[in-house]
Amino acid sequence: MVSQDWMEKDFYAILGVPKDVDEKTLKKTYRKLARQWHPDAKPGDTAAEKKFKDIGEAYAVLSDPEQRQQYDAVRAMGGGARFTAGGPGGAGAGGFEDVFAQMFGGGGGGARNVRFSTGGNAGGIDLEDLLGAFGGAGGFQQQGGQGFPGGFAGGGHGPRGGARGHDVEASTTLDFHAAASGETVTLSKPDGGRITTRIPAGVKDGQKIRLRGKGEPAPVPGGEPGDLILHVAVRPHPVFGREGDNLTLDLPVTFAEAALGATVPVPTLDGGTVKVKIAPGTPSGRVLRVKGRGIKARKGTGDLLAKVQVVVPQRLSDKAREAVETLREEDGSTDPRAELMARARP
Repeated sequence: MVSQDWMEKDFYAILGVPKDVDEKTLKKTYRKLARQWHPDAKPGDTAAEKKFKDIGEAYAVLSDPEQRQQYDAVRAMGGGARFTAGGPGGAGAGGFEDVFAQMFGGGGGGARNVRFSTGGNAGGIDLEDLLGAFGGAGGFQQQGGQGFPGGFAGGGHGPRGGARGHDVEASTTLDFHAAASGETVTLSKPDGGRITTRIPAGVKDGQKIRLRGKGEPAPVPGGEPGDLILHVAVRPHPVFGREGDNLTLDLPVTFAEAALGATVPVPTLDGGTVKVKIAPGTPSGRVLRVKGRGIKARKGTGDLLAKVQVVVPQRLSDKAREAVETLREEDGSTDPRAELMARARP
Protein backbone atom coordinates (compact mmCIF):
# COMPACT_ATOMS: atom_id res chain seq x y z
CA MET A 1 0.00 0.00 0.00
CA VAL A 2 1.34 3.44 -0.95
CA SER A 3 0.04 5.88 1.66
CA GLN A 4 0.25 9.66 1.67
CA ASP A 5 1.58 9.29 5.25
CA TRP A 6 4.54 7.32 3.90
CA MET A 7 5.59 10.40 1.94
CA GLU A 8 5.11 12.78 4.88
CA LYS A 9 6.12 10.81 7.98
CA ASP A 10 9.57 9.58 8.92
CA PHE A 11 8.73 6.39 10.79
CA TYR A 12 12.37 5.84 11.74
CA ALA A 13 12.50 9.26 13.38
CA ILE A 14 9.21 8.65 15.18
CA LEU A 15 10.67 5.54 16.80
CA GLY A 16 14.12 7.09 17.18
CA VAL A 17 15.92 4.25 15.40
CA PRO A 18 18.41 4.17 12.49
CA LYS A 19 17.29 3.02 9.05
CA ASP A 20 19.30 -0.19 9.36
CA VAL A 21 17.69 -1.13 12.70
CA ASP A 22 17.30 -4.88 13.18
CA GLU A 23 14.02 -6.58 14.09
CA LYS A 24 14.96 -7.27 17.73
CA THR A 25 16.00 -3.68 18.46
CA LEU A 26 12.93 -2.37 16.63
CA LYS A 27 10.57 -4.45 18.77
CA LYS A 28 12.37 -3.55 22.00
CA THR A 29 12.23 0.16 21.16
CA TYR A 30 8.56 -0.01 20.22
CA ARG A 31 7.58 -1.73 23.47
CA LYS A 32 9.47 0.85 25.51
CA LEU A 33 7.83 3.76 23.70
CA ALA A 34 4.38 2.13 23.84
CA ARG A 35 4.63 1.84 27.60
CA GLN A 36 5.91 5.40 27.93
CA TRP A 37 3.19 7.00 25.78
CA HIS A 38 0.26 4.68 26.52
CA PRO A 39 -2.93 6.69 27.24
CA ASP A 40 -3.37 4.82 30.53
CA ALA A 41 -0.02 6.25 31.68
CA LYS A 42 -0.99 9.77 30.60
CA PRO A 43 -4.79 10.04 31.06
CA GLY A 44 -6.35 13.04 29.36
CA ASP A 45 -3.18 13.94 27.45
CA THR A 46 -4.28 14.27 23.81
CA ALA A 47 -0.69 14.87 22.66
CA ALA A 48 0.39 11.60 24.27
CA GLU A 49 -2.53 9.80 22.63
CA LYS A 50 -1.48 11.09 19.20
CA LYS A 51 2.16 10.16 19.89
CA PHE A 52 1.04 6.66 20.88
CA LYS A 53 -0.90 6.23 17.65
CA ASP A 54 2.05 7.50 15.58
CA ILE A 55 4.34 5.00 17.32
CA GLY A 56 1.92 2.17 16.58
CA GLU A 57 1.60 3.20 12.93
CA ALA A 58 5.37 3.42 12.50
CA TYR A 59 5.98 0.03 14.06
CA ALA A 60 3.21 -1.60 12.01
CA VAL A 61 4.99 -0.62 8.80
CA LEU A 62 8.64 -1.12 9.81
CA SER A 63 8.04 -4.49 11.48
CA ASP A 64 6.58 -5.93 8.28
CA PRO A 65 9.49 -6.72 5.90
CA GLU A 66 7.43 -6.22 2.75
CA GLN A 67 5.88 -2.95 3.88
CA ARG A 68 9.23 -1.69 5.14
CA GLN A 69 10.84 -2.37 1.75
CA GLN A 70 8.04 -0.50 -0.01
CA TYR A 71 8.22 2.36 2.49
CA ASP A 72 11.99 2.73 2.04
CA ALA A 73 11.56 2.75 -1.75
CA VAL A 74 8.86 5.39 -1.64
CA ARG A 75 10.82 7.60 0.73
CA ALA A 76 13.97 7.26 -1.35
CA MET A 77 12.02 8.15 -4.48
CA GLY A 78 9.89 10.97 -3.21
CA GLY A 79 12.19 12.61 -0.70
CA GLY A 80 9.13 13.66 1.25
CA ALA A 81 7.20 14.92 -1.79
CA ARG A 82 3.43 14.79 -1.90
CA PHE A 83 1.30 13.04 -4.51
CA THR A 84 -0.59 15.99 -5.96
CA ALA A 85 -2.63 16.52 -9.06
CA GLY A 86 -0.74 17.26 -12.27
CA GLY A 87 -1.48 19.92 -14.84
CA PRO A 88 -0.67 23.59 -14.80
CA GLY A 89 -1.54 24.00 -11.12
CA GLY A 90 0.87 21.26 -10.12
CA ALA A 91 3.99 22.75 -11.63
CA GLY A 92 6.81 22.88 -9.13
CA ALA A 93 4.68 21.22 -6.46
CA GLY A 94 6.55 17.93 -6.28
CA GLY A 95 3.62 16.13 -7.90
CA PHE A 96 2.97 12.57 -8.98
CA GLU A 97 4.95 13.06 -12.20
CA ASP A 98 7.96 14.41 -10.29
CA VAL A 99 8.21 11.32 -8.14
CA PHE A 100 8.21 8.97 -11.10
CA ALA A 101 10.62 11.25 -12.94
CA GLN A 102 13.11 10.74 -10.12
CA MET A 103 12.53 7.02 -10.35
CA PHE A 104 13.48 6.98 -14.06
CA GLY A 105 16.29 9.51 -13.95
CA GLY A 106 14.36 12.60 -14.99
CA GLY A 107 14.26 15.85 -13.10
CA GLY A 108 12.27 19.05 -12.84
CA GLY A 109 10.27 19.67 -15.97
CA GLY A 110 11.49 16.40 -17.45
CA ALA A 111 8.63 14.73 -15.65
CA ARG A 112 6.28 16.03 -18.34
CA ASN A 113 7.94 13.70 -20.88
CA VAL A 114 7.15 10.51 -18.98
CA ARG A 115 4.20 8.79 -20.66
CA PHE A 116 1.83 6.36 -18.89
CA SER A 117 -0.32 3.74 -20.51
CA THR A 118 -2.45 0.77 -19.44
CA GLY A 119 -1.26 -1.48 -22.27
CA GLY A 120 1.94 -2.74 -23.81
CA ASN A 121 2.88 0.48 -25.60
CA ALA A 122 6.55 0.04 -26.42
CA GLY A 123 7.14 3.77 -26.36
CA GLY A 124 5.75 4.40 -22.90
CA ILE A 125 5.63 2.97 -19.40
CA ASP A 126 3.06 0.34 -18.47
CA LEU A 127 1.18 1.99 -15.59
CA GLU A 128 -0.12 -1.36 -14.33
CA ASP A 129 3.43 -2.75 -14.06
CA LEU A 130 4.63 0.47 -12.49
CA LEU A 131 2.03 0.47 -9.75
CA GLY A 132 2.65 -3.23 -9.26
CA ALA A 133 6.06 -2.26 -7.87
CA PHE A 134 4.26 -0.80 -4.87
CA GLY A 135 1.88 -3.67 -4.23
CA GLY A 136 3.49 -6.84 -5.58
CA ALA A 137 0.68 -8.66 -7.35
CA GLY A 138 -1.68 -5.77 -6.62
CA GLY A 139 -1.80 -4.12 -10.04
CA PHE A 140 -4.30 -1.54 -11.16
CA GLN A 141 -8.03 -1.82 -11.57
CA GLN A 142 -10.60 0.45 -13.10
CA GLN A 143 -13.80 1.37 -11.28
CA GLY A 144 -16.18 3.85 -12.83
CA GLY A 145 -13.37 5.44 -14.83
CA GLN A 146 -11.23 5.90 -11.68
CA GLY A 147 -7.97 4.00 -11.11
CA PHE A 148 -7.03 2.63 -7.65
CA PRO A 149 -3.43 1.58 -6.99
CA GLY A 150 -2.56 -1.09 -4.42
CA GLY A 151 -4.62 -4.03 -5.64
CA PHE A 152 -8.13 -2.97 -4.63
CA ALA A 153 -11.01 -1.35 -6.39
CA GLY A 154 -13.49 1.24 -5.26
CA GLY A 155 -16.94 0.30 -4.05
CA GLY A 156 -15.77 -1.69 -1.02
CA HIS A 157 -13.73 -4.41 -2.74
CA GLY A 158 -11.01 -5.98 -0.58
CA PRO A 159 -7.28 -6.30 -1.33
CA ARG A 160 -5.93 -9.09 -3.51
CA GLY A 161 -2.95 -9.87 -1.29
CA GLY A 162 -4.96 -10.76 1.83
CA ALA A 163 -2.79 -8.40 3.94
CA ARG A 164 -3.19 -9.11 7.65
CA GLY A 165 -2.68 -6.91 10.68
CA HIS A 166 0.00 -7.70 13.22
CA ASP A 167 -0.66 -9.85 16.27
CA VAL A 168 -0.24 -8.00 19.57
CA GLU A 169 0.44 -9.30 23.07
CA ALA A 170 -1.08 -8.42 26.43
CA SER A 171 -1.00 -9.86 29.92
CA THR A 172 -3.33 -10.15 32.88
CA THR A 173 -3.08 -11.57 36.38
CA LEU A 174 -5.91 -13.47 38.06
CA ASP A 175 -6.31 -14.78 41.57
CA PHE A 176 -6.58 -18.53 42.00
CA HIS A 177 -10.37 -18.61 42.41
CA ALA A 178 -10.98 -16.42 39.33
CA ALA A 179 -8.73 -18.63 37.19
CA ALA A 180 -10.60 -21.72 38.33
CA SER A 181 -14.10 -20.33 37.78
CA GLY A 182 -13.48 -17.96 34.84
CA GLU A 183 -13.26 -14.18 34.80
CA THR A 184 -14.21 -11.21 32.61
CA VAL A 185 -11.33 -8.76 32.11
CA THR A 186 -10.85 -5.45 30.31
CA LEU A 187 -7.61 -5.03 28.36
CA SER A 188 -5.85 -2.02 26.84
CA LYS A 189 -4.88 -2.28 23.16
CA PRO A 190 -1.75 -0.70 21.63
CA ASP A 191 -3.90 1.79 19.71
CA GLY A 192 -5.39 3.11 22.93
CA GLY A 193 -8.65 1.21 22.66
CA ARG A 194 -10.03 -1.32 25.12
CA ILE A 195 -11.60 -4.73 24.77
CA THR A 196 -13.52 -6.83 27.26
CA THR A 197 -13.19 -10.60 27.07
CA ARG A 198 -14.11 -13.65 29.09
CA ILE A 199 -11.28 -15.80 30.45
CA PRO A 200 -12.49 -19.42 30.37
CA ALA A 201 -12.78 -21.44 33.57
CA GLY A 202 -9.76 -23.55 34.39
CA VAL A 203 -7.10 -21.31 32.82
CA LYS A 204 -3.59 -22.16 34.02
CA ASP A 205 -0.69 -20.02 35.14
CA GLY A 206 1.45 -19.15 32.10
CA GLN A 207 -1.26 -20.11 29.60
CA LYS A 208 -1.68 -18.14 26.36
CA ILE A 209 -5.13 -17.32 24.99
CA ARG A 210 -5.54 -16.17 21.37
CA LEU A 211 -8.34 -13.67 20.77
CA ARG A 212 -9.10 -13.74 17.06
CA GLY A 213 -9.30 -10.41 15.26
CA LYS A 214 -8.48 -8.32 18.35
CA GLY A 215 -4.97 -7.31 17.25
CA GLU A 216 -3.81 -4.49 15.00
CA PRO A 217 -6.05 -3.58 12.06
CA ALA A 218 -5.06 -4.64 8.56
CA PRO A 219 -2.65 -2.29 6.75
CA VAL A 220 -5.02 -2.11 3.77
CA PRO A 221 -8.78 -1.68 3.55
CA GLY A 222 -10.65 -4.97 3.74
CA GLY A 223 -7.69 -6.89 5.16
CA GLU A 224 -7.92 -9.24 8.11
CA PRO A 225 -7.02 -7.83 11.56
CA GLY A 226 -4.37 -9.55 13.65
CA ASP A 227 -4.97 -11.47 16.86
CA LEU A 228 -4.41 -10.56 20.50
CA ILE A 229 -2.22 -13.03 22.38
CA LEU A 230 -3.12 -12.85 26.06
CA HIS A 231 -0.61 -14.16 28.61
CA VAL A 232 -2.30 -15.23 31.85
CA ALA A 233 -0.59 -15.31 35.24
CA VAL A 234 -2.31 -16.87 38.24
CA ARG A 235 -1.55 -15.87 41.82
CA PRO A 236 -0.81 -18.80 44.14
CA HIS A 237 -3.38 -19.87 46.75
CA PRO A 238 -2.36 -20.20 50.42
CA VAL A 239 -4.00 -23.66 50.69
CA PHE A 240 -4.62 -25.14 47.28
CA GLY A 241 -2.18 -26.11 44.57
CA ARG A 242 -2.82 -27.49 41.10
CA GLU A 243 -1.69 -30.52 39.11
CA GLY A 244 -3.38 -30.45 35.73
CA ASP A 245 -7.09 -30.18 36.54
CA ASN A 246 -6.64 -31.65 40.02
CA LEU A 247 -6.54 -29.50 43.14
CA THR A 248 -3.98 -30.43 45.79
CA LEU A 249 -3.59 -29.65 49.47
CA ASP A 250 -1.78 -30.89 52.56
CA LEU A 251 -4.14 -32.43 55.13
CA PRO A 252 -2.90 -32.35 58.73
CA VAL A 253 -4.04 -35.27 60.94
CA THR A 254 -3.11 -36.19 64.48
CA PHE A 255 -1.02 -39.22 65.35
CA ALA A 256 -4.07 -40.83 66.89
CA GLU A 257 -6.22 -40.22 63.78
CA ALA A 258 -3.54 -41.70 61.56
CA ALA A 259 -2.92 -44.69 63.86
CA LEU A 260 -6.49 -45.51 64.85
CA GLY A 261 -8.40 -44.15 61.82
CA ALA A 262 -10.91 -41.29 61.65
CA THR A 263 -13.25 -39.29 59.43
CA VAL A 264 -12.07 -35.70 59.01
CA PRO A 265 -13.26 -32.59 57.09
CA VAL A 266 -11.32 -31.33 54.07
CA PRO A 267 -11.79 -27.77 52.68
CA THR A 268 -12.94 -27.29 49.07
CA LEU A 269 -12.23 -24.38 46.72
CA ASP A 270 -15.82 -23.12 46.87
CA GLY A 271 -15.52 -22.48 50.60
CA GLY A 272 -17.27 -25.67 51.75
CA THR A 273 -15.93 -28.91 53.18
CA VAL A 274 -16.10 -32.59 52.31
CA LYS A 275 -15.58 -35.57 54.65
CA VAL A 276 -12.79 -38.06 54.00
CA LYS A 277 -12.01 -41.28 55.80
CA ILE A 278 -8.58 -41.88 57.28
CA ALA A 279 -7.89 -45.60 57.43
CA PRO A 280 -6.16 -47.00 60.55
CA GLY A 281 -2.40 -46.99 60.13
CA THR A 282 -2.37 -44.28 57.44
CA PRO A 283 1.21 -43.00 57.02
CA SER A 284 2.25 -39.42 56.44
CA GLY A 285 2.43 -38.68 52.69
CA ARG A 286 -0.46 -40.89 51.59
CA VAL A 287 -2.74 -39.14 49.09
CA LEU A 288 -6.51 -39.35 49.50
CA ARG A 289 -8.58 -38.66 46.37
CA VAL A 290 -11.95 -36.91 46.40
CA LYS A 291 -13.61 -37.35 43.00
CA GLY A 292 -15.01 -34.35 41.13
CA ARG A 293 -13.85 -31.65 43.55
CA GLY A 294 -11.05 -30.26 41.37
CA ILE A 295 -10.93 -27.71 38.53
CA LYS A 296 -13.83 -27.61 36.08
CA ALA A 297 -12.41 -27.61 32.55
CA ARG A 298 -13.75 -28.29 29.04
CA LYS A 299 -12.81 -31.94 29.11
CA GLY A 300 -14.27 -32.54 32.60
CA THR A 301 -13.72 -31.85 36.27
CA GLY A 302 -10.59 -32.86 38.12
CA ASP A 303 -10.27 -34.35 41.61
CA LEU A 304 -9.21 -33.04 45.00
CA LEU A 305 -6.00 -34.70 46.18
CA ALA A 306 -5.41 -34.47 49.94
CA LYS A 307 -1.91 -35.44 51.08
CA VAL A 308 -1.85 -36.70 54.66
CA GLN A 309 0.60 -34.95 56.98
CA VAL A 310 0.83 -36.57 60.43
CA VAL A 311 1.27 -33.86 63.05
CA VAL A 312 3.70 -34.69 65.86
CA PRO A 313 2.63 -33.08 69.16
CA GLN A 314 5.06 -30.48 70.47
CA ARG A 315 4.16 -30.99 74.14
CA LEU A 316 2.98 -34.11 75.94
CA SER A 317 1.21 -34.44 79.22
CA ASP A 318 2.60 -36.96 81.67
CA LYS A 319 -0.18 -39.38 80.82
CA ALA A 320 0.38 -38.98 77.06
CA ARG A 321 4.13 -39.45 77.50
CA GLU A 322 3.55 -42.70 79.38
CA ALA A 323 1.29 -43.91 76.58
CA VAL A 324 3.91 -43.11 73.92
CA GLU A 325 6.63 -44.82 75.94
CA THR A 326 4.44 -47.88 76.25
CA LEU A 327 3.91 -47.83 72.48
CA ARG A 328 7.67 -47.61 71.97
CA GLU A 329 8.25 -50.61 74.16
CA GLU A 330 5.58 -52.60 72.38
CA ASP A 331 7.02 -51.68 68.97
CA GLY A 332 10.69 -51.73 69.96
CA SER A 333 11.63 -54.70 67.78
CA THR A 334 10.47 -53.00 64.57
CA ASP A 335 13.02 -50.97 62.57
CA PRO A 336 11.19 -48.66 60.12
CA ARG A 337 14.49 -47.88 58.36
CA ALA A 338 15.58 -51.45 57.69
CA GLU A 339 14.28 -51.51 54.11
CA LEU A 340 15.76 -48.06 53.43
CA MET A 341 19.21 -49.17 54.53
CA ALA A 342 19.05 -52.37 52.52
CA ARG A 343 18.12 -50.53 49.33
CA ALA A 344 20.83 -47.91 49.87
CA ARG A 345 23.67 -50.44 49.93
CA PRO A 346 25.71 -50.69 46.69
